[in-house]
Amino acid sequence: MTPNDTTTLVHLVGFLAGVVLYAMLAVMTVRQHAAGDRIALATAALGLAWNSVALVIYGLHDLGLPAPLPRAWPWIVALAFCALGFLPAVVVHSAVQSAGRRRGGGTLISFAYSLSAVAGALQLIAAGRGEPLPSRAALMTTSIGFAALIVVLALYARRQPGWRRALSAVALAAFAVMALHLSQHTTGTESWPTELLGHHASLPLALVILYQDYRFAFADLFLKRVLTVVTLLAVTVALYQIVIATQMVAVLLGLWVATALAYPWLRRLIYNAVDRVILRRADYTKVRSEVTACVAVLDQEPPILDAACEIVRVALTARQVTWTSAPREATVIRVPTTEEPVYFIEVHGLAAGRRLLSDDLAMLEAVALIVARRIDAVRVTQERYGRDLREREILQLATEAQLTALRAQLNPHFLFNALTTIGYLMEAAPQRALDTLFRLTGLLRAVLKRSDGELGTLADELEIIRSYLGVEAARFEERLAVTIEVPADLSSVPLPPLILQPLVENAIKHGITPQKEGGRLVLSARREGATMAITILDTGVGVSASDLAQRRVRGIGLSNVQSRLAHYYGDAASITVRSAPGVGTTVEVRVPVEHARAAARAG
Repeated sequence: MTPNDTTTLVHLVGFLAGVVLYAMLAVMTVRQHAAGDRIALATAALGLAWNSVALVIYGLHDLGLPAPLPRAWPWIVALAFCALGFLPAVVVHSAVQSAGRRRGGGTLISFAYSLSAVAGALQLIAAGRGEPLPSRAALMTTSIGFAALIVVLALYARRQPGWRRALSAVALAAFAVMALHLSQHTTGTESWPTELLGHHASLPLALVILYQDYRFAFADLFLKRVLTVVTLLAVTVALYQIVIATQMVAVLLGLWVATALAYPWLRRLIYNAVDRVILRRADYTKVRSEVTACVAVLDQEPPILDAACEIVRVALTARQVTWTSAPREATVIRVPTTEEPVYFIEVHGLAAGRRLLSDDLAMLEAVALIVARRIDAVRVTQERYGRDLREREILQLATEAQLTALRAQLNPHFLFNALTTIGYLMEAAPQRALDTLFRLTGLLRAVLKRSDGELGTLADELEIIRSYLGVEAARFEERLAVTIEVPADLSSVPLPPLILQPLVENAIKHGITPQKEGGRLVLSARREGATMAITILDTGVGVSASDLAQRRVRGIGLSNVQSRLAHYYGDAASITVRSAPGVGTTVEVRVPVEHARAAARAG
């Protein structure tokens, strides 16, 4: 390949790359609709105009072809150099705008456009006079003027946000014009390195702008493909040189076939390298794992969706990722839950010209599936919890209804016996009947003021029992002897209402009443570790084991007590009955002390 061929190839590749890059910048600017995009669009238009016309200019010259439209051709060439000359002015305008509204900014912008306008006029004058293009005077004007302007702009924009980035863009734009001095200031042919620097110096500006503002689009649409093609060409040329040097032409076709087969692997390797090194794309395997771990500890639908959207936003470098049940115009991924409501993940405002590629969409769909499965699990758990809660509420209502019914059974039962005693005393001893009636009134007041299910204390229960025994003493007189032995420290132990009174009533009714000589009743309490044992002993007639079993089944008082103990304490409480004919009956109630205190505090 001759030097002229190399120079032609440099022109062809360089200007085509410039056309592609500035066209990409124009498309990205139009799509982005960012503030100040008219300036960016002007930059893209000027760069595109220069590279498009220069491609024709140097292409015709390198191929030795005559210029079309001979009379208009000098003006077309002059306009191309004018477009290149206005490129630094537009970039200066953008740099001053990025520094904010400061005093003196308009002057710098006006000076930059004035320089470019003067240089453009000189180019057009040279074209009208038939002088070589580009004009030496125009190049000197822009080179000296923008070199000075870069220094002033550095002082003006110093310490402003992004001032280094803006200054570098201005420097690159000015370099694109200054580099023309490396050639002979004509469209003649130089060595390929000189031509590369002299006529293709606008490429770095496009590359920098695209990388800074549209990194993802630049890498996805341009850089990946260029690197793949260049690498493939390099491998092919290297193999060709090796084969030619070793005279193994027969192996050349085999190596080319191997290169073609290796292309998918080579392409995948380069794409992954660009994603990781240049774009710094997130590892989507880690993203999925992070979403799984994050939502696994959440048990409400909104926090689950919020957490997943935030992780996706960071991974995609998006301005905003939200969820909704009514999707709008945006990139939308459905969260496939098994039941309504169904949610959608929306991606808004991808940064740096990024597009959602197939890998991105696959990640979004995987995240949506993870979120959907977690929401389904939460819904099942909440449904089960709600069902259990409803069952507990129904059970609680049933238990309260049962306790109310037990109280309704118990109170009339006791009242019937008490009134029978008062009726007997009214005939035998009216004064004693009146005293007994007052005691009964106090007893009923103490019983009725206790609400259903409310825990009292052992002292409260003993107060009721003493009132009851006072009523019974009026009937039995000296035939009934009562002993109560309860330590003071046990008086405050919580106890369900009317637990002991029915047992005392049973002892008198079924044990002592049938004996003509009466009997003795002993009520005692003691503490055994974490348990309080209450014993009610009577020296009545006693019953056999079979009769005792029947009474446990049919008796109202004893069955009520068993039901209440089971409700309050479960298996932690117990009631034991021992009886023998002619000896008497002993009933022992055992309740856990700490359990009773905890239940009282909870109530």
